[in-house]
Parts: sequence; structure tokens; C-alpha cells
Amino acid sequence: MKGDKAVKEEKRKKIRVFLVDDHPTVRQGVRSYLASRSVTVVGEASDARDTLRKVKKLSPDVIVLDVNLPLMDGGELALRLCRLAPKCRLIAFSIHSGEEYVVRMARCGVRGYVMKDQPLSELFDAINQVFRGGSHFPRGMEAILEPGPKSSPGPAGAALTGREVEVLTLLADGLSNKGVAAKLGIGTRTAETHREHLSHKLNILTVAGLTKYALQHGLTSLK
Repeated sequence: MKGDKAVKEEKRKKIRVFLVDDHPTVRQGVRSYLASRSVTVVGEASDARDTLRKVKKLSPDVIVLDVNLPLMDGGELALRLCRLAPKCRLIAFSIHSGEEYVVRMARCGVRGYVMKDQPLSELFDAINQVFRGGSHFPRGMEAILEPGPKSSPGPAGAALTGREVEVLTLLADGLSNKGVAAKLGIGTRTAETHREHLSHKLNILTVAGLTKYALQHGLTSLK
């Protein structure tokens, strides 16, 4: 039989999780798995309105948030949750593996990003890591949250035009090529060309790499 101290220690470590997903079977599967690992699911919701109402009342430690939701996308909901419950840690739970999704959700305040096709043990690990104050992003993407010191000059031969700086900043903010084009009032193919020039000049091929470069040179900052 456990002593009082052991019981108190076990209760102290139990994490309170809130699930947001519009698919009941997904919520059920995650809830059952987490319960088997001694994680308490204190509430669930299938849409933004229900989420905001319940989270305000329950104040969970960690919110596991689907990126694709009806009426309001996961990024906008994440921003609202950060304002409503600043002490809660957010984890994006998504079918999308593209870097632009990871960058955008990180910009919206999530501390972790887990794909739905991964084992649920990955989500469990993410919950524990963000609960302890860490982060849990796909391998290679951690760099977007850990920028090096700012510096003014770029690599040799990396002089960027004003338009390229605008494109770089928007890409670092999580916009896709199409989003950049809409923001700047240019064609999508033109935005793609600017990105290709950026990649060539900076010798950086990924969105994560471009984001890190923008952070290092003071062109953007993750919030």
C-alpha cells in the first residue's frame, strides 16, 4: 500500500488535458490512451465556441488542438486561447506535415506540433514536455524557436532586394506562397520566384531555415 507521501506525489504530477477535435472517434481514442498513462482529460470540445467556454471554466494544463476545425481554424483559436488562458500550454494535433503549418501554428502560440499519423506515444511525450515548460516540434523544426544572436550582415553575396525582404518576412510569419502573393498583391508564381531567389542567395532550401534566418537578422520574431 502506498504511503501518504507517494500518493500526494502521484497526484501532484498528474497533468490535466483538454481535447479539441471535431471527430468524436479521435477524441475517444486519445482520451482512452491518455487515461491508460495516468493523464486526466478534464474536458473535450468539437468547435471553437465550446472550447473557449469550457477552457475558461476548467483551466487545463495542456490543450491538444486540432488544426482543422469548423467555423474557426486552429491557428485563430490558438491565438484566442493564448489570450483567454495564458498559463495553458497548447499542442497542435494535425494531419498536415508541411513546414508552413508548423511555422504558422508556432506563430499562433502552440508549444508542440504532433501529426495524427504518429503513434499516440508521441502525443504523450509532447504533453509531458510542454507541461514541463519545453517544446515538442517535428525533428528539424526546433530551430524556428531557438534563433541564434541577431546580426546585421548576411552571408557573402546575400544582398536582398526590398521585395525579397518582404517575402522573407511573410514566409517567416507562416504564410504560404499563395498567402504571400495575396498579401503583396502579386501573382503566386511571382511569389514562388522570389522564394527561389531567396533560397539561392541564402543557400537555404526550407521554410524552417528561412524562418531561422529572419529571426537571426531581426526581420521577425515568434510570439
